[in-house]
Amino acid sequence: VQLVESGGGSVQSGGSLRLSCDRSGYSYNTYCMAWFRQRPGEEREGVAAIGSDDRTSVSGYVTGRFTISRDIAKKTLYLEMNDLKPEDTGMYYCALDHVHARFTGDELKDWQYHYWGQGTQVTVS
Repeated sequence: VQLVESGGGSVQSGGSLRLSCDRSGYSYNTYCMAWFRQRPGEEREGVAAIGSDDRTSVSGYVTGRFTISRDIAKKTLYLEMNDLKPEDTGMYYCALDHVHARFTGDELKDWQYHYWGQGTQVTVS
């Protein structure tokens, strides 16, 4: 399984970015995927997750500003980020949980995920 993120960059406060995560090597439709981030000096944290039933979960840090979605045909996961703030700066990773098709209550916990991308940097100034 390979996950490749793209779409990061540098933006000013209040700006927007859309991250993409292209998936290959995994053909099943029963899985959860999520976006995580690691801010400078902080531990990695869950940002948003989506299940096979299209149910979504978004961290309280980004509620109302970030939206997770996916294109099944393109095998691509997205994170639409609006009204970005300097505290959103960090490395953003996508991840896949191939065991759980639906949320377990731990969908924003990194230990639930088995495959990870290399990350894409987001810098907000």
